[in-house]
Amino acid sequence: MRDLIIASIGIHALEMAEIVERINRIAPTWNLLGFLTRDGQDRDRHAVHGYDILGTIKDVDRYPHCWFAIDNERPVQLPEDRLATIVDPTAFVSRTARIGAGCVIYPHCYIGANAELGNRVFALAGAVINHDDHLEDDVILCTNVSLAGSVHVEAGCYLGQACTIRQLLRIGRKSMVGMGSVVIRDVPPETVVAGNPARVLRPRK
Repeated sequence: MRDLIIASIGIHALEMAEIVERINRIAPTWNLLGFLTRDGQDRDRHAVHGYDILGTIKDVDRYPHCWFAIDNERPVQLPEDRLATIVDPTAFVSRTARIGAGCVIYPHCYIGANAELGNRVFALAGAVINHDDHLEDDVILCTNVSLAGSVHVEAGCYLGQACTIRQLLRIGRKSMVGMGSVVIRDVPPETVVAGNPARVLRPRK
């Protein structure tokens, strides 16, 4: 088993600890040592879910042999070669899909044939990433997001809960799609879109 630290104590970090426990019940994989806090998080707490709080992100160098898991709170500087990918046992991942470093895949997600996920992709429960989709780095998919086939999502995008993206579309870099939206045309970079059909609301700053 490999030593693992979760680099946050936010709500998703707590859920990630439970996903790690679910993984270990099937195949012992990770020895979860505890959590590191970030700026603005409660540093007076001593334990979360029975795991120790080991310090702050600045203490990373004290754990040279550990792997690190990150949640959807960006940004955080951690060694790229020690970013753990966490996939819940209930997720379906095609044998031809590729998943990058530091990704987190929640329960009941679907990742289809030839799908490609970059680094630090965060997919909440029930997200559907269909065949031939390409997600670049630092993409966040909220619960029940549905991507049809051959969708390209550029780096840094945020896809809101239960939005749907039509096949063959491109979502531009650092754009945001509002919850429940139905996207039927390409989204320009750094744009906020919402509605059914989705329309441009404003630039995303």
